[in-house]
Amino acid sequence: MFDREADGAPVRYARDGAVAWIVMDRPDKLNALSPEAIDGLAVALDRAEADREARVIALTGAGSSFCAGADLSRVLDRDADGAGLELPDFLRSIGRVCTRIAEHPLPVIAAVHGNAVAGGLELLLACDLVVASEDARIGDGHARYGMFPGAGGLVRLPARIGATRAKYLLFTAESWSAEQMREVGLVNQVVPRADLESAVQRLGMRLAGFSAAGIAGMKRVVERGADLPAARALELELAECEAYIAAGGDFDEGLRAFRDRRKPIFARR
Repeated sequence: MFDREADGAPVRYARDGAVAWIVMDRPDKLNALSPEAIDGLAVALDRAEADREARVIALTGAGSSFCAGADLSRVLDRDADGAGLELPDFLRSIGRVCTRIAEHPLPVIAAVHGNAVAGGLELLLACDLVVASEDARIGDGHARYGMFPGAGGLVRLPARIGATRAKYLLFTAESWSAEQMREVGLVNQVVPRADLESAVQRLGMRLAGFSAAGIAGMKRVVERGADLPAARALELELAECEAYIAAGGDFDEGLRAFRDRRKPIFARR
């Protein structure tokens, strides 16, 4: 997995082929989310969208864990006058980053190892796909210290695994193994720790071989349609489909490739 670089930046960006790797890089803090790390994630997500060679994002953490949640030491670290980081503002900033991931035009794969709890779980839930190593432990954990989720956990977790399972995890503060999370549908794939980066890279390159416009449209419908009545969601799906067809480009290329029995060559972003 990734090792920390000398400059000490809390988030790093590196592209491998068509996969833009965004690496949370505070291993000594288990990649806990500081204000600087949140800002770094936002900058990296913008960079991936502007990077015309990037077709997929992989989000991971350096060191032994994916992300241990918000860095509450920064909330507790106030000066004598009580000035310091305000928790509601901090939670809003984490929520904005999670929403940015969920609404990003590129598909986002979480590469999860070690602990992914609290805010780390909320980051994971905002991603489109999750590949986890066998050692991963995933849970909410807020209840253990009388905390309360504020960056999407109470909304996205039930949507992913159902209300009953979500309430159990939220109320008990338990963490489950990667395999348990795969069984309930939160994790797509479980791999040995040593294979995590290569497995995510392979999956990312597979997605990168398809139409970027098509996958972006599918992502929009899945994300926005979940909050709509069925009839409205079906209208949204049809509208996105019609817009994709009308644009020609990748749709026309796919038809030609099907006719010619060859692999399609889709447009760059």
